[in-house]
Amino acid sequence: MTKPVLEVCAFNVQSCIIAEQVGAVRAELCDNPVEGGTTPSFGAIKQAREKVNIQLYPIIRPRAGYYLYDDEEYAIMQKDIILCKEIGCDGISIGVQLQNGHIDTERMKQIVEWAYPMGVTCNRVFDAAPDAFQALEELIACGCERILTSGQKSGAPEAIEMLTKLVQAADNRIIIMPGAGVRSSNIDLLLTTGATEFHTSARKTVPNTVTYQNPEILDIGSGVVADGEELGRIVRKLDNLRIA
Repeated sequence: MTKPVLEVCAFNVQSCIIAEQVGAVRAELCDNPVEGGTTPSFGAIKQAREKVNIQLYPIIRPRAGYYLYDDEEYAIMQKDIILCKEIGCDGISIGVQLQNGHIDTERMKQIVEWAYPMGVTCNRVFDAAPDAFQALEELIACGCERILTSGQKSGAPEAIEMLTKLVQAADNRIIIMPGAGVRSSNIDLLLTTGATEFHTSARKTVPNTVTYQNPEILDIGSGVVADGEELGRIVRKLDNLRIA
């Protein structure tokens, strides 16, 4: 019997700490929640590594948008991967694609080599691929250890059939980790896919406690943090379930 586990998409060090406190096994540290997550700063990664003992997988994504990168961006990614390894991260979350949307297998193989001995999670570039099952086989061949996926839908709960097929096709050669829209209210449904790892940010907005705000300045955005109560509900459900 396999105990299902939770990875938390953490947009700051505080969320990594909350993830560890509630019993998550891994934090995917990111910056920029509005843009779907970009590479966190060196300081954020180092601080997170010092503060938590659970697995730490920073996202390596130099900008928002598509996953087709030029040589300058690719060089930045290499440097960030090396920094993560020097800091003592357990792995990275990353993805690169060709202009036609397929996985850039040559670069993914190179990334896995750069990252070693860290693990490599392929991020949701997988969901942008034109053929999910071809991408699955390619990522196995590249040496990735897991795929973060919403089953090529906007949210994982909408892709139960696809996720089930992906888990079956993976056949324990790579981990299929459903993510996007994962909540305590649908984790039971997602468990029917056969997946054993799940990914959520379960984030909430942090109230602004500054006593003065210039009413003319409206572009400061909002801070977010992981909702410990919601994460706790998901972990408790996973703890009470086993998958054959």
